[in-house]
Amino acid sequence: MNLDKNLLRNQDLGLLIVRLSAGGLMLFHGVSKLLHGVGPIGGMLESMGLPSFIAYGALLAELVAALMIVLGIWTRLASVVLVGNMIVAILMAHSGDIFSLSPVGGWAIELPMLYLLPSLALCFTGGGKYAVTKNDIFS
Repeated sequence: MNLDKNLLRNQDLGLLIVRLSAGGLMLFHGVSKLLHGVGPIGGMLESMGLPSFIAYGALLAELVAALMIVLGIWTRLASVVLVGNMIVAILMAHSGDIFSLSPVGGWAIELPMLYLLPSLALCFTGGGKYAVTKNDIFS
């Protein structure tokens, strides 16, 4: 009985689940950019008068920072990078949807926010006991 109670109150296990979900799901976006390129993002940047090579920052964030979050390597730093990446993504691709609902009634930018908010939480908590690095550079 005591084991079950402790398992259900395990903050480190909760942080592991947050890390695996936020970082793990973001890895799909990074792998897609790695396999198919960052051309569409580069095109969006060029249309805004910015150099297209900045799109490789999204690749690094969504691949490297996401992998760091999954593994718990400098989780706070990697989470700051992912939060920044998601803010830029929302402003670039979804700014017109910030105050909108989707056709089924959800917030139009809920998917990007489902990446941003857990990453933001990890900025404050760190990776927990099940992380590779327990002492972040922001600790």
